[in-house]
Amino acid sequence: MNNRQRIAVGLLTMSLAGIGAWKANEGFTDHAVIPTKGDVPTIGHGSTRYEDGTPVRMGDTITPQRADVLARNLISQDEKLFAASMQGVKLNQAEFDLYMDFVGQYGIGTWRKSSMRTKLQTGQYAQACASLLKYRFAAGFDCSTPGNKRCPGVWTRQLQRHAKCMEAQQ
Repeated sequence: MNNRQRIAVGLLTMSLAGIGAWKANEGFTDHAVIPTKGDVPTIGHGSTRYEDGTPVRMGDTITPQRADVLARNLISQDEKLFAASMQGVKLNQAEFDLYMDFVGQYGIGTWRKSSMRTKLQTGQYAQACASLLKYRFAAGFDCSTPGNKRCPGVWTRQLQRHAKCMEAQQ
C-alpha cells in the first residue's frame, strides 16, 4: 500500500515507526513524574493511566518491559476510541500515526472536541494539519512563547506533527 493512499480509519493501526516515534518523543521514566507544570503524573513512555483506567500516582515505578506493554495496550485502546470517533473518514498511515500521537499526548476527550477531527470529517485534510498548531498550551501557558523554558517540548512536538502532516498531503 502506498503510504499516501487513504483508507478507512477503522482498518488502520499505529505503525511500528509511529510507535517508535511516540516512545522517543515521550522518553522513558521508571518512576512517576510530572512532565510539565500543571500536568498529571506520567510513567514509562508517558502513560497517565493503567489499562484498567487507574491513574498513575506519584511514587509508582515501572520496568522498561512493563512500560512497553502498558504503552502498546493503551495505544490499542486509544485506536479503538479514535476509530469510533472517525467513522466514514479515510486517512493515510502517516496521518493516522500523527493523530494517534496527538491522542496519546492530549487524550481522546480533547481529540473528540478538536477542530482537527471536525476538519477531517469534512475532508479538509490540510486545514486539519493547520489546527494542530492550536495545541500549544500547558496549564494555560503558551508553550510557543520565544525563550520558553517551561514547556518547549510541547510546542516543538506540535511543529513536528504539523510538518509531518503537511508532508502527508503531498
